[in-house]
Amino acid sequence: MTLKPTRPLPARPAGYVELARYSSLGRFWAYLGGAQRAGREVRSPRGDDPELCRRRVTGYSLPGAALMLDVGRVTQALDDGFETHPALLALLAGDPGPLRAELNAHFELNVNFVLAFTAARDLVARPEFKYAPIVRGLSDLPLSLPLQPRRLGRDEVHLLVQRACGLA
Repeated sequence: MTLKPTRPLPARPAGYVELARYSSLGRFWAYLGGAQRAGREVRSPRGDDPELCRRRVTGYSLPGAALMLDVGRVTQALDDGFETHPALLALLAGDPGPLRAELNAHFELNVNFVLAFTAARDLVARPEFKYAPIVRGLSDLPLSLPLQPRRLGRDEVHLLVQRACGLA
């Protein structure tokens, strides 16, 4: 796999967040190099030409990220099908604190993303963030519970991408 691809994407694909306008190929390469030096896995998405400026970066986890939980989605799931757990009962009563404490203790946020550089000189990323247990079976939260981060703003995504690539 080429660490320094040279062919930009023709346009920004749907679902990608703009990280920087008027960026450069050198900046894209700096992100990829930083990610590799930080121990992340950098690879081409399946089916992409190795020269295409798009890479999937995996292997960065953020502990204690319960503040980013989409509480509304969890509450909606509880309305559809009730699960019993002390933290979930507190959430239904309007207090997300116990659920966040449970997440901080037993889960981490996997910060995986696809980083790309476009012909319009935009540096873009498609976040694939999700919560995963640190040790399976330690938490007694129901497996069917949708633990997903809230929709993050552009600056938040950019900061997480920079941290994953060892640049922040």
